[in-house]
Parts: sequence; C-alpha cells; structure tokens
Amino acid sequence: MGATIKDVAVEAGVSVATVSRVLNNNPSVSEDAKKRVSAAIDKLGYSPNYLGRNLRKKHTNVILVIMPNSDHSFYMNIVSGIRRYAQPRGYSIICASTDEMEGMELRHMDMLFNRIVDGVILLGTNFDADTLNKLSEEYNIALCTESVAGAEVLTVVVNDEKAAYDATAELVKEGHRRIAFVGAADSASSSRKRRQGYIRALKDASIPIKDEYMYLGRYDYVSGGTAVEKFMALPEPPTAVFCVSDLLAFSAIKKANDLGLTVGKDLAVMGFDNITFCEMMQPTVSTVEQPCMEMGREVVRKLISNINNTNGDKDNGYYTVAHRIVLRGSTGHNDN
Repeated sequence: MGATIKDVAVEAGVSVATVSRVLNNNPSVSEDAKKRVSAAIDKLGYSPNYLGRNLRKKHTNVILVIMPNSDHSFYMNIVSGIRRYAQPRGYSIICASTDEMEGMELRHMDMLFNRIVDGVILLGTNFDADTLNKLSEEYNIALCTESVAGAEVLTVVVNDEKAAYDATAELVKEGHRRIAFVGAADSASSSRKRRQGYIRALKDASIPIKDEYMYLGRYDYVSGGTAVEKFMALPEPPTAVFCVSDLLAFSAIKKANDLGLTVGKDLAVMGFDNITFCEMMQPTVSTVEQPCMEMGREVVRKLISNINNTNGDKDNGYYTVAHRIVLRGSTGHNDN
C-alpha cells in the first residue's frame, strides 16, 4: 500500500491539515513547511488523488459518514436519517467504519483531504478539539452523537446530562434508592455527561453517592455483566442499574438472569439509545430514546448548508435534539 497523507505529515513533522494546504497551494503555509512537505512527498513517493484535487473548487455531491463500527443498529439508524434527507437533494452517502482500529479514522479522512467528498460526518471521533478546529477551517465537517469539549465544529447530539438525569429520576420515582451506574472509562464525552446527570439526579433526591455503585468499563457487551456481578456481591446490592448504552443493559440483564434474579422485580435495568433489540429482549428493555432519524436529518441538513454557503459564514453551532424515556419490562412496566 502506498504512502498516505498521514505518512507525509509524520515525515514532515507537520499536521495533516498543513500537508493538505500545501497540496492545494494555500498561501497561508510558510515556506519552511512547504519545503518539508515537498521533501517528504519526494522521499515517500506520495501520489495525491489528482481527480479529487482537480475537483477542489467544485462539489462532488458526496458526503462521507465515519462510524466506530457498522454492526450497531444505533449508528445505522442515524445513517438512514442522513440518507433520507441527502439523497433527494442530490447527495450520495458513503459510509466507512473504523472498527475502533487506531489510524483508520484518519485514513478514511483522506477522501475529504483529497476532495473526493464534500464533507464528513463523524459519529464519534478520536480527534481532539484543536485538530477538529483546524480541520474545520478548511473542510466541512460535523459531529453527531458525540461532542468534543472545546471543538467549535457543527455538532448535533442529545443533551446527555439531562437525558441521564431524567432516566435516573424515573428510577427514583419508582421508589429505588440504591441505584447503580454502568458507564465507560474511555474518553467518550457522552459517558461522562451521563454520569454527571446520574449524580445530579441522586443529589436532587438526597440519595448518597456511593463509589461502589459506579462501574466504569467499556462501551461493549461484556462490561454490563461484569458490573452487575460486582454490584450483586456487595453487602447491600443496588435495586436498580442505569447503563449508558443498551448494549451494556443487555449484558446486565443476562448476568442478572444468570444469577437467578428476576429483572424488573429483583433488579430494575435502564439502558440508553432505544435500539431495535430493546423490544426483542426478554424482558423488554426500558431505555432513553435518542431520535436517530432526526439527528441524522439535522446534521446532514446543516452540513449541506455549510457546503453550499459561498459567503464563508459557516454554521459551527452546537445543537441538541429531544430525548424520550421509554419504560418497558426491565423496570417492571407493561409493554402495552
């Protein structure tokens, strides 16, 4: 496989955005940076996509969506919303998955750097705020589902803190005082904000915050079950568990069943996302619904507006869409 724009950036000791500016003859690049990038290109034998570069002053009418994985119905529902809005307006959607592999996000971004696509929607990202802000100066990018603190980039999300607050408050309303939390220890801002909402709801209900009732693992299937196993081994186990994703909730429910507990009676479980399988599980899963179709529609609507904006006044706003608490069997409610 040939050298990539990332390889050139590393060799030259500059950012990917700087390499892109050199390739596009941007006058803002210093002579020193131009020389280093040119030397790196010669050394590595990098061949930019000249078709993409020749289209840099035209629209390709293609938008790239990069997601952590393509197996999650949550992401695919957002993509469906994106397509339903974009395609009737003449835009094609390309989907790419990083499979959570290091470096894949940047490799996919080559399509943007080489002007093969007009814009990119990131359904989660490993880029920090400084990188996103620099990229946004030259390219049309947007964040959806996950925000990045300090990034002045078009963002469409739910209010994660408020949604978690409402979910926890619902468990309190049902009479629970020992409510546990299952989140992710990684850098995902959504997990941090949902934890903040959980804590605020407990404080407002004058319920003590207990470290032993909080488990921070990963956004994967295993962590939910591991958390419940630890919780149930406590001298005073929780009666309810709030999980920051439905996948975690599914795992928590299975482990509770394995331990001989009746979910919805002995232990209430609340998830987050309202993916399709919530209605297929036994018991069905109470959760926080993120309006995936609406999120997809809104983020691509605003991104297309930025792409077609010729006056340079780009919308880098932070927008939230409404969530909804859905109560089902895992918290002891009937599905009717």
